[in-house]
Amino acid sequence: MDRSSPLPLWAQLLEDLRARLDAGEFAEAFPTDLDLTSSYGVSRHTAREAVRRLQAEGVVRRERGRGTFVRSPTFEQPTGAIYSLFRSVEALGLEQRSTVLDASVVVDADVATRLDLPAGAELVRLERLRSADGQPLAHDTVWLPADLARPLLDVDLTHTALYDELQSRCGVRPAAGTEWIATELPGPDDRRLLGVAAKQPVFRIRRRSSTADGEALEWRETVIRGDRYTFVAQWSPTGTYETVLQAADPS
Repeated sequence: MDRSSPLPLWAQLLEDLRARLDAGEFAEAFPTDLDLTSSYGVSRHTAREAVRRLQAEGVVRRERGRGTFVRSPTFEQPTGAIYSLFRSVEALGLEQRSTVLDASVVVDADVATRLDLPAGAELVRLERLRSADGQPLAHDTVWLPADLARPLLDVDLTHTALYDELQSRCGVRPAAGTEWIATELPGPDDRRLLGVAAKQPVFRIRRRSSTADGEALEWRETVIRGDRYTFVAQWSPTGTYETVLQAADPS
């Protein structure tokens, strides 16, 4: 800190913290007020004022009894369109990576029914943990008819868009679909995979998509962090907007 500068100490501290944040520091933990007073040689009031400014800018958040945390990027997704989570993440300049938890051929009578298939039909099941810049974002499971999607079992899904692979290897991609979006508290598996607390709400998204010919193509269930994702609906005075009320389970 330059005590001969006309710039207040809190402003100097704020400027230095911004530079360190831009450099990717504090990914694991943000310094406490006591840490800042010790490392910068400033008063607690000065440290608190600099952190308060960062909080007002939306860069960090304070949680009573837990400390200060750097805010992760939040993704906005318009409703009413077939979208790719891979594209949504990478469009913000972040790297989307997937850890494949399962890639197999299964028989699931409930999912087969949702896809207008016989109860004993074989399905390709792909389960992935989706991350943005190394931070867990979504737990995603998709089922597709095996006679169509079996080539996907040979694909490295670590860093690619599933719909692009579906198009290039199977000659088809979703053209229309319906989504059911609900909030819930995460179960033990999702808490472990996504790194969320038991009382931290998540979105559960169920999607049924179809081809341009109207054939059922995909059933997908995604649990996504509610603190990092926002769904946006657009409307206009000349357009139409329809709200459909129904049970949370789209069976």
